[in-house]
Amino acid sequence: MKMKKILVILCFLPLSLFAQKKVITLKEAIKKAQSESPDFQATKNRYFAQYWRFKNYKASFLPELRLDASPSYTNSIQSTPQNDGTYKFTKQNTARGTLDLGIRQNVPFTGGTIFVSSGLNAIYNYNEDGSTVKSFSAVPFSISYTQNSLFFNEFRWDKKIEPLANESAKRDFVESMENISLETSRMFFAQLKAQKQLEIASKNMSNQDTLFQIAKGRFKIGTIAENELLQMELSKLNAENEVTNAELQLKLARQNFSRYLGLENAEFELDFPEKLNHFNVDEQTALEYARNNRKAVLDFRKRRLEAERNLAREKGSNVLEFNLSGNIGTNSQANEFNRLYEPDNFSQSQNVSLRLGIPLFDWGVRKSKVKIAQADLDLAKVEIENQEIAFEQEISLQTLRWRNQKNTLIIAEKAKEVALRRYDITKKRYILGKITITDLNIAQQEQDRAVVSYLNTLENYWNDYYTLRRLTLFDFEKNEPLTFESVYKE
Repeated sequence: MKMKKILVILCFLPLSLFAQKKVITLKEAIKKAQSESPDFQATKNRYFAQYWRFKNYKASFLPELRLDASPSYTNSIQSTPQNDGTYKFTKQNTARGTLDLGIRQNVPFTGGTIFVSSGLNAIYNYNEDGSTVKSFSAVPFSISYTQNSLFFNEFRWDKKIEPLANESAKRDFVESMENISLETSRMFFAQLKAQKQLEIASKNMSNQDTLFQIAKGRFKIGTIAENELLQMELSKLNAENEVTNAELQLKLARQNFSRYLGLENAEFELDFPEKLNHFNVDEQTALEYARNNRKAVLDFRKRRLEAERNLAREKGSNVLEFNLSGNIGTNSQANEFNRLYEPDNFSQSQNVSLRLGIPLFDWGVRKSKVKIAQADLDLAKVEIENQEIAFEQEISLQTLRWRNQKNTLIIAEKAKEVALRRYDITKKRYILGKITITDLNIAQQEQDRAVVSYLNTLENYWNDYYTLRRLTLFDFEKNEPLTFESVYKE
């Protein structure tokens, strides 16, 4: 008989284990959100978009080797100019081909572009008698240089701005990951509070049912009035309704959280976060961390540089319009391809063109463009100064909030314990008939408020912790800055 009981227990044990809901901690939820949530995917895609933009920028200063080919064929009647200046319609049956191989290189120091190339051109004229007239030309070597402005160097400004944009993207990634931690914490506590509310409601319903049964017994022997019995029945019905509402709120919170974590509405319970070793951080230290690590600091510098670049561009084009294009090399021409690259066939080729434009009178258009760019720069400086003040104030306020959180959490936890003990004592005294139902209801309401208040305080504690990490990009547990290399895991 004992062996049968053991077998029955062993058969149902796996089913009971399987029925248990998975328990997730706050840190486990954050880890999953930072690797699988939609917010993480958006953060990663946003970073890599900037990463490839920066790669493109760096590649623009490397030599570009190009091969261009342009074959064409024409068989039609077209008008052609004659020696006496007239035109005549003639049938043309011609094949043409152009092949160019070249290296292009931007020159950051001057702001121009240099191009070294070699080219080949071929023309085949097919006559009506079946003969073919061939003509070839080649540019064995050619070096060209172009520059669009003498007073404004776009490349020099890009070298100042683009590295800032790239570093800003890295810090934006880290800040976004901390935002994911903060959002996960908020959703975690939303479900945890709903979970705890259901526990409270279920316990209250059980207590109210027990008290109602006791009240019915007392009513039968005449120790309480019908009014008190009805009060107990109403409390029992309200408790049942609270359970129904709590179940709905928990289901909704769990659906939202599981969707955010990518768990597909999985059934899971949340565990209370482990206690954090509370640390103190003064305002100046937090500001120092923020100035060294935050994206906003780089963005301030980047915005100022962009406004200065726009002003420099307008000033550069306001004085003199300048365009320089020069070419030097060799070329050759022959009716036979084999003779094309003979040394005797080579001749020098030079070409220089310069375009200058000096504004004489334009009704103040150019001057107004400079004034607009200057006003934009002044506005950017003012906005940046205001944002820097707000930046410092936000960190100062958050540091103060964090400093007070430890004591607030201790008080809330103590108040919860006192309220629970008081309700337990009050319930026992009511059962003994020493207090009224009103006193019992007040004790229950205070207990529920204390539990909810503790959960809200605990939520604020963890949210403030992750907010402080986001504002400073500093890991206070490991005592090290949060960098892209330490956060991003491929």
